[in-house]
Amino acid sequence: MSEIEIRDDRATGRLEAVAEGEVVGRVEYFVLESPARALVPVHTIVDPAHEGRGIAGSLARELYALAEREAVPVAPLCPYVVKWAERHPEAAPPADPELLAAAKDWLRAHPGRF
Repeated sequence: MSEIEIRDDRATGRLEAVAEGEVVGRVEYFVLESPARALVPVHTIVDPAHEGRGIAGSLARELYALAEREAVPVAPLCPYVVKWAERHPEAAPPADPELLAAAKDWLRAHPGRF
């Protein structure tokens, strides 16, 4: 498999893994603005033909790196990202319960978004 490029498509709320010009995986997220700015991953999806190659983990790692560069926390709602964060506490600080609650409220208020 060729090298994976990860790019942030903020306009669509997707962190995408691209191989040979094709999107082979993504984390769908939104930016929470209140009570504080945070990145909120909701789904991690990898094309079945590319599963088992570490793409989802690379996406989760890049999401946390992106949040660190922007000096904002991550409030994960995606089950995969939650488990990844538990396994990688050195790269994924624990989420603030208040931000998680606000993220869940936002998601309930926008049922068609994801």
